[in-house]
Amino acid sequence: GTTRDSIDSILKYYGEEIILIDTAGLRKKKKVLESIEFYSTIRTLKAIGECDVAVVLIDSIIGLEKQDQKIIDEVVRWRKGLIIAVNKWDLVEKDSETASFYEKAIHQKMGAVDYAEVIFISALTKQRIFKLVDLCKHVSDERKKKIPTKDLNDFMLDEIVKSPPPASPSGKEVKIKYITQIGQHYPIFAFFCNYPNHVPDNYKRFLEKMIRNKYGFKGVPITLSFKAKSSRQE
Repeated sequence: GTTRDSIDSILKYYGEEIILIDTAGLRKKKKVLESIEFYSTIRTLKAIGECDVAVVLIDSIIGLEKQDQKIIDEVVRWRKGLIIAVNKWDLVEKDSETASFYEKAIHQKMGAVDYAEVIFISALTKQRIFKLVDLCKHVSDERKKKIPTKDLNDFMLDEIVKSPPPASPSGKEVKIKYITQIGQHYPIFAFFCNYPNHVPDNYKRFLEKMIRNKYGFKGVPITLSFKAKSSRQE
């Protein structure tokens, strides 16, 4: 039979124990009214909250559906590592460009979540299943990665001088003086500046892209926090 519970199992992989939480996923909206599906939804959301890395399984024939995007939105909201596993890859007619085309299409549909890792698998033939486990471990490590403050400032401040933030609406110059990585469970970068409320969203995206291009964090959400500079950053 089919269970709607989340099922935990332990995988021993190269000396490490990895806890796998398998869920039935979120169902279509009209079915959520049924009691068993309602509790399945609650368990799926609970599983997302408990995991370090979420693997969202999508059908290669159907593609990314609205319900998949809702799950992805929850993963992002919880600031978890994210991998999109495209299943039934054995059924797709392909050439050397097909995987690249699929990955670009998925990232375009996901918008700002274009940092997600994408892997093409087949549950039936076991294609890339062990590579998926390796990828989960890699994303988990990226999520816990810490960038030394000196390295961060040496690189970022130099780049910010070359491409400074735009002036505030009142015409005042926004100056970023100091950057450090904070947070224990996922990467948060604190930017200390004179007008933290006047850094526009497009410049925040520019800074995030700069961090990703230099330091990686593939498959991991990054949070940028802008704070008023203190005397130690003067």
